[in-house]
Amino acid sequence: MNNTLSGKDYLVFIVYFLIVATYGYWIYHRKKKASTDSKDFFLAEGSLTWWAIGASLIASNISAEQFIGMSGDGFALGLAISTYEWMAAATLLVVAIFFIPVYLKNKIYTMPQFLNQRYNGTVAMIMAVFWLLLYVVVNLTSILFLGALAISAISGISLTACMIFLALFAIVITLGGMKVIGYTDVIQVFFLILGGLVTTYLALNLVAEHFGGSGMVEGFNQLTKNADDHFHMIFKKDSPHYISLPGLSVLIGGMWIVNLNYWGCNQYITQRALGADLKTARNGILFAAFLKLLMPVIVVLPGIAAFVLYQNGYFQQEMTVNGELVKDKAYPVLLNLLPSGLKGLAFAALTAAVVASLAGKANSIATIYTLDIYKKKIRPDADEKKLVYVGRIAVLVSMILAVLIAPFLGIDKKGGFEYIQEYTGFVSPGIFAMFLLGFFWKKTTSNAALFATIGGFLLSIIFKVLPKWVNLEWLSGMGFSKLVTQKDGTMLYEIPFIDRMGFVFLIAVLGMYIISVYENKKGVQPKGLEVDKSMFRLAPGFAVGALIVTGILVALYTLFW
Repeated sequence: MNNTLSGKDYLVFIVYFLIVATYGYWIYHRKKKASTDSKDFFLAEGSLTWWAIGASLIASNISAEQFIGMSGDGFALGLAISTYEWMAAATLLVVAIFFIPVYLKNKIYTMPQFLNQRYNGTVAMIMAVFWLLLYVVVNLTSILFLGALAISAISGISLTACMIFLALFAIVITLGGMKVIGYTDVIQVFFLILGGLVTTYLALNLVAEHFGGSGMVEGFNQLTKNADDHFHMIFKKDSPHYISLPGLSVLIGGMWIVNLNYWGCNQYITQRALGADLKTARNGILFAAFLKLLMPVIVVLPGIAAFVLYQNGYFQQEMTVNGELVKDKAYPVLLNLLPSGLKGLAFAALTAAVVASLAGKANSIATIYTLDIYKKKIRPDADEKKLVYVGRIAVLVSMILAVLIAPFLGIDKKGGFEYIQEYTGFVSPGIFAMFLLGFFWKKTTSNAALFATIGGFLLSIIFKVLPKWVNLEWLSGMGFSKLVTQKDGTMLYEIPFIDRMGFVFLIAVLGMYIISVYENKKGVQPKGLEVDKSMFRLAPGFAVGALIVTGILVALYTLFW
């Protein structure tokens, strides 16, 4: 199996690189305002069309953790891991209908700004620092490391060189501001989807040929025949994968918290829509929801195909490290089967996914640091040109830090996608509770918000280690715990992390309610946001599109239950 790139592959990749770089340069110089106006630099205010917003949302979201981590989970768990993508499509509709109108009506451009406007400066500053640490130490590093790991496996180039190349490429795009990111993301998504579909076709065709047929349809049919257990969206309690995706919780439980926090309360994501008017923002988010429906075809089906091929004698050495099967090697192994030229296209697709995510994350880091820390606490009198300069320095510093610390975080020790989801889940429930009540209940107080963030994090830790103190067998009968073998060989009834998020969220909401009611009686007057029913009215076109997305989701879950 060839793990190097040919001359044709490099030619295809260079063409991709030149298209992105040239288009980005043209966008940057098309409107000189971007170089001096902070809102234009950070938000591309009024400049992004609906299709640019939708494409940028997906380009920023889909990265190495999907291509590598989710394909690996497709190999191990099957189609059920697609619930992260398909439930995200439903979540995007909720965000477009209920969250975005609140942000735009109240002229909110950053998440810390929302917290300052709704609660107070203390809550906003605590969360601004927290988000910076989370984005740099967890998100930026994991995207960079996993992406470099995959590209190194495909190209044969050293891991360090791949990390430096990805960081530099992302910096070039990011320094142009959100407008350049948004419009170059359209090209990134094109390469991402085209290259991803080529890989899916190859994988399915290879399966078909192994069983004496040809083509994607025959390959898919063979997958459903030879890996029937990999085509169930809802795991039963006796499934070995229940701890990762606990039954109906992916439909009516903690999965909603995962997605609503990510898509609705995340600077990295919502920033794409905050510079647009409501109609444009909603249409862009709807477009992203449609693209989300397609993602499992690109990132999950190849993993299932690799599983079937592995079961039939393929990749026996390539899928193992020191004699142990490594599921996250599934996608790179498939890419190494691509013929010359097409491999370069797939290489470009993977690079596009990683670079777009890095650029989006770096821009969000720069936005929060510049507007919510530097502007408010360090240089309140800074002019627009100075803010843009500081934002660019923040991009450079964050990327350098990511390159330096990523190799030492043990990101590759666990399946990449689940690793990110679980550890982000330590903070998601409290943050989402704080945002949700802050949006829609005007009596919510600042101390209640602090309880949700700090208390939610502590509760998540307690629920994580609780099985070591208490026998949770009694929860097993209700479907909220499962007997799991630990690294030391002991058996514990562990609570699935998705269910843990659900429990912590409910406790956080209850705690916020009690604290707020108590403080209201003491005379505390919270700062509510401007919210009225007219904000949530839908345009006919959006309503039709939302119904189509919902209908497709119902059909998918009915078909693959």
